[in-house]
Amino acid sequence: MYFFRSISDDVRMAQFEFRKQTKAKRLVLGSFLSCMAVILQGAGELLPGIGYFVSPFATLPILIGAMLSFQMGVLSYVLTILLLFILFPSELVIFPFTTGLLGIGIGAAFSFFKKRLTIISIGATCLTLGMMILLYIFHFPVLGSAVSDSYSFHTAGSIFLFSFLYSLLWVEIGLFFFKRIKSSSS
Repeated sequence: MYFFRSISDDVRMAQFEFRKQTKAKRLVLGSFLSCMAVILQGAGELLPGIGYFVSPFATLPILIGAMLSFQMGVLSYVLTILLLFILFPSELVIFPFTTGLLGIGIGAAFSFFKKRLTIISIGATCLTLGMMILLYIFHFPVLGSAVSDSYSFHTAGSIFLFSFLYSLLWVEIGLFFFKRIKSSSS
């Protein structure tokens, strides 16, 4: 079955090769991925309308970084938050709890687990927790004004179902881009 299949060893081989790189190259790559994440996250403000369709792709640089090295993923995540604080403060609420957290969660899961279901579930859990923190603790209308900020099991279940499907999509996107990057660097 699809969910119980193991992810190929391409990620582990790339992590091994990545560790052979000099520290300077790893820092430059982490910084580049962070800059890409900032540009993609800020697209909603730079290009109103179409930019809102581009901004979810800020997950990809963080995901790729965390797939290569959890340490570099966290570095890129923190650097992206700092750059957003300077360049796009309004995006600072969304990125750390949704887009970036999903990338870190899935990337870390790729480092520690091999089964798709486990990787997808960890990404979904991270995204669900981030959205629920925004919605129920900070009372930020991350889902719009149609969803109440008072806790409901129905809303929490719906958030988790959405997060699971969204995480499934990002696992496949991450694998697709990872294989593309690997084949172009060979």
